[in-house]
Amino acid sequence: MEKIDYEKLGFRCGLECHQQLEGKKLFCGCQAINSSKEADVFADRRLRAVVGETGEIDVAARHETEKGRHFRYEGNSEDICLVELDEEPPHPMNREALETALKVALLLNAQIVDEMQVMRKTVVDGSNVSGFQRTALIARSGFIETSLGKVRIPTICLEEEAAQKLEAGKDFVKYRLDRLGIPLIEIATSADIKDAEHAKEAAAYIGMVLRSVEGVKRGLGTIRQDVNVSIKGGARTEIKGFQDLRSIPKVIDFEINRQLREIKKGNKMENEVRKAELDFTTSFLRPMPGAARLYPETDVVPVRISDEYAAKLRKNLPKLLSEKSGEFEKKHNLQKELAKEAMGIDYFENFVKKFDKLDASLIANVIITLPKEIKSRLNLDSSKLKKEDFEEVLGYLDDGKIAKEAIIEILSRKIKGEKISIEDFEGVSDAELEKEIKEIVKQKPGLNTGAYMGLVMAKYRGKAEGKKVMEILKKLVK
Repeated sequence: MEKIDYEKLGFRCGLECHQQLEGKKLFCGCQAINSSKEADVFADRRLRAVVGETGEIDVAARHETEKGRHFRYEGNSEDICLVELDEEPPHPMNREALETALKVALLLNAQIVDEMQVMRKTVVDGSNVSGFQRTALIARSGFIETSLGKVRIPTICLEEEAAQKLEAGKDFVKYRLDRLGIPLIEIATSADIKDAEHAKEAAAYIGMVLRSVEGVKRGLGTIRQDVNVSIKGGARTEIKGFQDLRSIPKVIDFEINRQLREIKKGNKMENEVRKAELDFTTSFLRPMPGAARLYPETDVVPVRISDEYAAKLRKNLPKLLSEKSGEFEKKHNLQKELAKEAMGIDYFENFVKKFDKLDASLIANVIITLPKEIKSRLNLDSSKLKKEDFEEVLGYLDDGKIAKEAIIEILSRKIKGEKISIEDFEGVSDAELEKEIKEIVKQKPGLNTGAYMGLVMAKYRGKAEGKKVMEILKKLVK
């Protein structure tokens, strides 16, 4: 793929970041959790698009209605109520979630609106039982500073999370309801992003701000980014479903090249929503929605924010994680540069908590340093590695199933798409290792320690720790 001249192509790009919040759901008293309890509530529905505030039916909603699908919903009665099933009106907006979202908005230099009017956003793909998502504009005119200048944030909204898709068939989709209604902050930037790497930088900074605020969910699946991309002569494309920040530049560059090919063929392109695939390509999802999908929510009273309340929030804002980097270094005993990168990875601290037998520095090296080594030394595309890959290999290490030396080999095989058998990497016992080293020294007398080290590690690649091998060799080689 040729190097892209973003400015020459008229590249325009903006981000939408969505972050789940802790506590209760936005419009009922259910806990904001992803439940694993067995389902005991079931419902079937059909949804259709309705006319929005403009007097028209939204094009994306019409597209979904024409599929003629029916929707199956399930959940556990301890985790959901009649609000999720759209059999009871929404409760007043969750003020704790609102306060958390307002703190985020202030840290993003945004101006809080004085009154929040909840709107209904038509969504008929089944992910909202009611056929719409409740959303409220809470702040506007924010910005962040980046290495390539200011990136504006015109809108910040607080809205409901959608239900979790479990299964899809030809004429139906099945959803799990416990996720529906979890408070969700939506942060939308202007098209101020200069290139693909700049998009990644902006997303990482916004993620850092979000993790700086108490009440924001941590861990896998709690944050996601959508990227809007267009070039001169092409069409605006919203790309959803990014696996992690590192995939953003590759997917953006693919989309640019896809649009260039369509332009070259003389094909007319329409604004559309596409999915980011695991191989960094994109695929069509639906037409781009427009203003016709919005209309006022009549069941929720508007929320007013006084100047006094806003001033109180502004006085008590938390420090940004970037300002607390020294504390982060000490907390996890990391080197400065490693700590800076680890702070930008939303699942790092989740891994530290989960794999408590491993040092935080080891976890940081596995997810930050080793991918760089794999790319430079083995010439493999380490950006293909997902958080699930790191989670799997750290799990093996935490359980004592593999030695540290096996990690780079396992990750390399994952990049190449090779089948992995954990038995191939099971560690060798200290007694067996010492016996084998004695045999090697006996068969090849007179070599230096480094030469013996190379012979042993070649035989036990990924199965023996280098530190242990060196300890034994020091005893045997004088």
